[in-house]
Amino acid sequence: MAKLYKFLVFALMLVATTTLYAQNYTVSGVVTNAQTGEKLIGANVILVGTSLGAASDQNGKYSISAPAGNYTLRVSYIGYATQEVQVNLNNNAKVNVDLTVTEFTLSLNVIADRAKERETPVAFSNVTKKDMELMLGSQDIPMVLNTTPSVYATMQGGGAGDARINVRGFNQRNVAIMINGVPVNDMENGWVYWSNWDGVGDATSSIQVQRGLSAVNLATPSIGGTINIITDPTAQKFGVKYKQEFGNDAFLKSTLSFNSGLVNKKFAINGTIVRKTGDGTISKAWTDSWAYYFGATYNINSKNRIELYALGAPQRHGQNLYKQNIAAYSQSFASGLPDYNKAAFSKFHQTKAGRLYNQNWQNVNPSYSGKQWWNGATHNRYNSNFINERENYFHKPIINFNWYSQFSNKVSLYTTMYWSGGKGGGSGTYGNVYRRDANGKLGDKSYKFYYGPSPWSWDWNQTIAMNSGAAGNYYVDKRKIAKVDGQSIGILRNSVNQQWTIGAISKAFINFSENFKMSFGIDWRKAEIEHFREVRDLLGGKFYNYTGNDFDTTPAQQRKGLGDKIAYYNTNTVDWLGFYGQGEYTKDKWTVYATYGWSTIKYSYLNHFKKDPKTGKALFTQSGNINGYQLKGGVSYRATGNVDLYANIGLVHKVPILDKVIDDRGSGALSKNPANEKFTSYEFGLNLRSTDGRITAKFNYYYTRWNDRSFTKFVRNADGSDGLLSLFGVNQKNSGLEFESAWQPNRYFRLDAAASIGSWNLTNDPNGVYTDYASGVPVQKKYNLYLKGIKVGDAPQTQLALAGSILPVYGMTIQAVYRYYSNYYANWDPLSRSNPNDRGQSWKIPNYGLVDFNFSYDLPLNFKSIGIQIFAHVYNVFDKLYVSDAVDNSRYNAYTSDGKNHKADDAEVFMGIPRIFNLGVRVSL
Repeated sequence: MAKLYKFLVFALMLVATTTLYAQNYTVSGVVTNAQTGEKLIGANVILVGTSLGAASDQNGKYSISAPAGNYTLRVSYIGYATQEVQVNLNNNAKVNVDLTVTEFTLSLNVIADRAKERETPVAFSNVTKKDMELMLGSQDIPMVLNTTPSVYATMQGGGAGDARINVRGFNQRNVAIMINGVPVNDMENGWVYWSNWDGVGDATSSIQVQRGLSAVNLATPSIGGTINIITDPTAQKFGVKYKQEFGNDAFLKSTLSFNSGLVNKKFAINGTIVRKTGDGTISKAWTDSWAYYFGATYNINSKNRIELYALGAPQRHGQNLYKQNIAAYSQSFASGLPDYNKAAFSKFHQTKAGRLYNQNWQNVNPSYSGKQWWNGATHNRYNSNFINERENYFHKPIINFNWYSQFSNKVSLYTTMYWSGGKGGGSGTYGNVYRRDANGKLGDKSYKFYYGPSPWSWDWNQTIAMNSGAAGNYYVDKRKIAKVDGQSIGILRNSVNQQWTIGAISKAFINFSENFKMSFGIDWRKAEIEHFREVRDLLGGKFYNYTGNDFDTTPAQQRKGLGDKIAYYNTNTVDWLGFYGQGEYTKDKWTVYATYGWSTIKYSYLNHFKKDPKTGKALFTQSGNINGYQLKGGVSYRATGNVDLYANIGLVHKVPILDKVIDDRGSGALSKNPANEKFTSYEFGLNLRSTDGRITAKFNYYYTRWNDRSFTKFVRNADGSDGLLSLFGVNQKNSGLEFESAWQPNRYFRLDAAASIGSWNLTNDPNGVYTDYASGVPVQKKYNLYLKGIKVGDAPQTQLALAGSILPVYGMTIQAVYRYYSNYYANWDPLSRSNPNDRGQSWKIPNYGLVDFNFSYDLPLNFKSIGIQIFAHVYNVFDKLYVSDAVDNSRYNAYTSDGKNHKADDAEVFMGIPRIFNLGVRVSL
């Protein structure tokens, strides 16, 4: 101990002596984007008149050592206004620099309507590239947003890209997802398929979550919020990065990125390519995917610039789409719940896979060599030893061409034109496929599989034997079926979606004065989507007999082989046109803005299988133009340099989705008077910052009323057939408090916190129509639903997130994240809400908390310009067993002996993902 003490004293004396002799001091700080607060990497920082300088690192930090004296510190970065600061370097100095984006180079931030700190009067959170690299790992993009207020994202069944996200209690159908300013929600129903963007996280520069009606002026489905994803901009300097990741269950992911740097001050390109494979954490939820990103910029002159972006993710993955009774995953967990009747164990058996159980696959004799059809060609199945009932495959590229033009100091025009294609689908069964109950008993001549305990399983081998067998009578679940030689009774099908969308967004900005600005814009989109089912796998037979096409008039035409269309085949179109005008007034401490937008939409439907009795041609239905509008505004008041307040209010009449206007799953009937959905929202908030910049805090309250909501829900019947429930006139009210804060007392520690408390309730008793497709011919039944007073489910109404980061040495971050969820109600099942005497709340999911661990370290190695970073992630560190998703009063996984009473034994659930890890290395040049 004494030797150590002497050594430390000697070292301190040596350092002090050296410092006094050199008389050098250090100026250091952080370079950030003044609009977003994001750290700027690679900013050029110099002391004017000297050869001394530095470039900001991945944290935006710089440090320059220089002799004592007076200096001019100059900070420059491409696309930003250069800033100079006077520095008196008689002691170590800390100078943080906020660079302002020049008006011409606002580019994507303008197109994407990104909110600005202290100006835009909405609640928003920014997730920087550094945050994503530290926390996301190889999860789906929504998972990194779980540490922001009122945001709940889960992996659902655990398939790659099958994540979902809720904001303020609204699912992603009602959250606008934008990539580089272009909306990517489904044009027909508003849903977002994250598998289409698998790997895009590696090319993402930042994500901004604007909660509520947001500052977006396009007519987007943003009642819950808007998620703006901005991809990597072209860089000023040449660079190459390679990342290799490893994870549990044979997970491998390789990412290569490059930047050309700015060539001749005119041209730059960048790109990313990703390859990902893995067996999947959940049984047979494997992944096999690619992703790519390409960006290019050309500066025509000082007033005009064009950009090109292209990205996509061709992928295949095994899915887990069927929730189960809790006992199927863990009878021990179920027995610990106070409202689970243990008598249900006789009906619901615990599976060997436990929490990893997936009902959507089963083993098959590897000698079966039948081909599968998808994407227009035959293929061997993914694995010869098993067949996935549910497999998703899709590729949805998107290409943007942007033009930014500054006509004068007062007038500028920003335009983006885009194209997005899409081809792929998802598999499932069709016809009569054998199943066995949990005891292994086959559904045959004298027995139906659902007579016995659950969960049931597919029997591919028995089905193949039937399909390849001789002509005669066969029995599936007590159903007598006659077949001829070569005929398949049960098969695998693909539900295919082929689509294209073209669009243009153009925004003109006019500065009438230093204080008053206006913006006008147009939003035009056109989409065509083909929906059909096709034969994927004949499971031992040579053809499937389908008689539902009115234009197939002979037995030969009704015999369908691989790739032939069955079940349905229709083409839908969406024509969209919108305009907006926005004014903004800023003076001294005040900013006020108002936006008015108008949109008109027209739908059409062409049923290629159904003959119009009047014309003898394919049935065609077209709606007229349906108009909607939005009116919203807000005010921001900067009370002091550290305190600002804001408020906003909005009214939106949103055009109904296609399903509410045209019955595109059956008759093609046109709704006579489709009602617009009506949103009313207001919000006010308070933002605080400490004078030393070490503490920031945001508080806000929101209130949203949603009337005349309409939506459809695809349901699976007990026998495996599909159904569709359309609900009309649902009203709900969502309100709550949100809090977000960051505290960094020194360079070694940072604490981030986010919390939200919601009150989300349904407020009326609507009606609906259920369409059953079990017989092959749509059968409709009207429903009255009794929902008034029921809690909105599907997301926790109380949430807390804490992230503690330790930075013990330069370049190292060690982070622990804790998330806690409570007041979480299962998603209500509409078909169980038809009893006027049943007003009980949906089952309340047990509260749970999770801990994640993140680590990154920039190795202090000096290999010329080569940088090496190692990183690791452990999610659900303590392997917590919890329910992440649930449906109340399941129609096929409820224990009904004691009645359906909104209890744990009546729910069907997905258990949360167990402990998983991801680690790797990132090399940059």
